[in-house]
Amino acid sequence: MTIQLISCDADRPDRRKIAKAIEEHTDTDSNTAREYTEYLLEGSPVDVEVSSNESSAFRAFRKLDIEYEILE
Repeated sequence: MTIQLISCDADRPDRRKIAKAIEEHTDTDSNTAREYTEYLLEGSPVDVEVSSNESSAFRAFRKLDIEYEILE
């Protein structure tokens, strides 16, 4: 399933936790996850392919105040 991470509305976003969540729930390595995190926090949406349990991924992103949209 492809989702688009649109924005992060947290007052003080934790870059490390966001990158870890992206890495754990998608088919990306740690360097790519950190890069996606930077794009997301700069305001650019990021498309990712959720590879594991989708409900767990959605819960993790909501917990980090990341707004997302399901594309496929």
